[in-house]
Amino acid sequence: MTFELTPYQPYDFANRRHIGPSPTEMAEMLKVIGVETLDALIDETVPKSIRQKSPLVLQKAMSERDALHHMREVIKKNKVLTSLIGQGYYGTMTPPVIQRNILENPAWYTAYTPYQPEIAQGRLEALLNFQTMVSDLTGLEIANASLLDEATAAAEAMAMAKRSSRSKATTFFVDENCHPQTIAVIETRAEPMGIDIIIGDPDTDMDASAVFGAIFQYPGTYGRVQDFTPSIEKLHDAKAIAIMAADILALCLLKSPGDMGADIAVGTT
Repeated sequence: MTFELTPYQPYDFANRRHIGPSPTEMAEMLKVIGVETLDALIDETVPKSIRQKSPLVLQKAMSERDALHHMREVIKKNKVLTSLIGQGYYGTMTPPVIQRNILENPAWYTAYTPYQPEIAQGRLEALLNFQTMVSDLTGLEIANASLLDEATAAAEAMAMAKRSSRSKATTFFVDENCHPQTIAVIETRAEPMGIDIIIGDPDTDMDASAVFGAIFQYPGTYGRVQDFTPSIEKLHDAKAIAIMAADILALCLLKSPGDMGADIAVGTT
């Protein structure tokens, strides 16, 4: 029996999916674009004024110990200042019990077999713990942890309300005490969806019968704490959806969105 050995081609194996187009595909793409080489493509698309004219001067590779020392020296140059921006952006503190038992738990990032690190299991368990905490604090039955920021979550909540509301209205009410970035993202998301946005005081400017949903900030961007139960009841009477953008730490002390009757709660940790 004879065997014919074929030289290994990196584009023939699984990593083919992870390293971009093959040389053949790049040639086809360049042909479609109408350039000869990648360098020619860069010359036509990247302004010379922002391109580096000389090669990078790379230092000799450091050992792990030296690299850690270097990074510590660089970190020391940072100035730790007090953030006064507010509007949902505050200083944070990770409790040691969370840091040690969740973020730095060696049972979650070491392998119990040679091929399976446990970080996937650890991440799942951490998310489960996190979502359970969010459910407890918001007073709602279901929680997820999939979005990146409160403003995006608020816009997604508006889209969810539009799909699930039994109201025929195409207008969405936004509490004027929502954070500016939240209002901006909601307005941006609403435009292509054909949703009209009304911004105002929930007590005086909201007509529950004219909207499919509303969002309230809790506490407001200026620190106002208000019980939105009456406003939420009006929305439900009109078959509209009530959303609350809540500060997660404040919910340790304040009445929860679920207790007020909110259908959806969003926030950031």
